[in-house]
Amino acid sequence: MAKKQGNFTLLGGLVNMRHGFYNPTSDAVWLAAFAAGATGSTVLDVGIGTGGIALCMLQHNPKLSVTGIDISDQMLKECTVNAELNSREIELINADIMTWRTSRTFDIVVSNPPYFRGTPSARHSGAHHNADIVTWVHRCVARVRPRGTFFTIVDSAVLSDVISAMQKSCGDITILPLFGARNVAERVLLSGRVGTRGGTILHNGLQMNNEMVLRDGLTINQILARLGQI
Repeated sequence: MAKKQGNFTLLGGLVNMRHGFYNPTSDAVWLAAFAAGATGSTVLDVGIGTGGIALCMLQHNPKLSVTGIDISDQMLKECTVNAELNSREIELINADIMTWRTSRTFDIVVSNPPYFRGTPSARHSGAHHNADIVTWVHRCVARVRPRGTFFTIVDSAVLSDVISAMQKSCGDITILPLFGARNVAERVLLSGRVGTRGGTILHNGLQMNNEMVLRDGLTINQILARLGQI
């Protein structure tokens, strides 16, 4: 991520972000690259924060119609600034996914859930603190249309809980570990299609500092194709 005069960039300068209360990490770039290969045009970003995932997804595919929900009005204000900075349109909803009452569904639902204690995102006013990850996943999956896809990135410590929650409604689950410096999976990308019964695919995994994703803006599907994994 490059920093310049109060701003920083993602995807090698393709996405501009204003430094604010919470700045997205590489998790946002990875999740957007993972979801970029999904079929569909409508996207819900659950816990959109300042817009890192959504703006990276729109860079991969500008034709997407993106909606973001967040409990924090402060986050949504910063997301509005970042959307304007990139000349993107995002529908923003100030609500709690845990209690949001709606009949709306989407082709694609993405979420980087708040599963850590004491992170900057967990400390600010109104944010979820160490949310119940199972309930969070259930609420996200409920907003996916039949045969649509749910995408998430989680710490390996909560992997079993998330997969268990997804399996109640999803098939065709894909698991892609992201390895850190110790060659241990620090994060895991997960996806599942609602209402299908396909089996689970476990990929070999990638290094978290992979510049083809972080700097060059390639999608996961593009990288896996190069590696002969799809």
